[in-house]
Amino acid sequence: MRLPPEAFTIAPDPLRDPEVLALLDHHLEEMHRCSPACKVHALDATRLKEPGVTFHAARHEGRLAAVGALKRLGDGRGEIKSMRASEAYRGRGAGEAMLLHLIDAAREEGLTWLGLETGRHAVFEPALRLYAKHGFTPCEAYADYVIDDFSQCMGLRLKHA
Repeated sequence: MRLPPEAFTIAPDPLRDPEVLALLDHHLEEMHRCSPACKVHALDATRLKEPGVTFHAARHEGRLAAVGALKRLGDGRGEIKSMRASEAYRGRGAGEAMLLHLIDAAREEGLTWLGLETGRHAVFEPALRLYAKHGFTPCEAYADYVIDDFSQCMGLRLKHA
């Protein structure tokens, strides 16, 4: 059953919970399995603790549902990193709740643009549909990314209330 975004409690997470760390490890394993080695840009727990990155966990009735991070790039720009729903919550709205939370956090910080890098593999299709649903469109490469037959970048101009 699909849950509405408000069904999830989302908050910054210190990356100490074994369940959160296991979900991140699972995410990295899948990225390495489905991506060329030089194209895995997902951040591990150590890099998600770096300055300028805020990591968040979404829970539903106390159970871990999804994770994601907002990385500041400077010049009013940010990036979505390491977004992943747990297996029990895939297709149930956890990823969408996390994405909406990260977009709102970026707006609240006054960021004017939000980007992400992802792959061109079947495993990425649900995420690509979610990003497009919320206004992300293909964009030029940014940061150190290179667009090619595997990698693609998407961006969203943020409007402020």
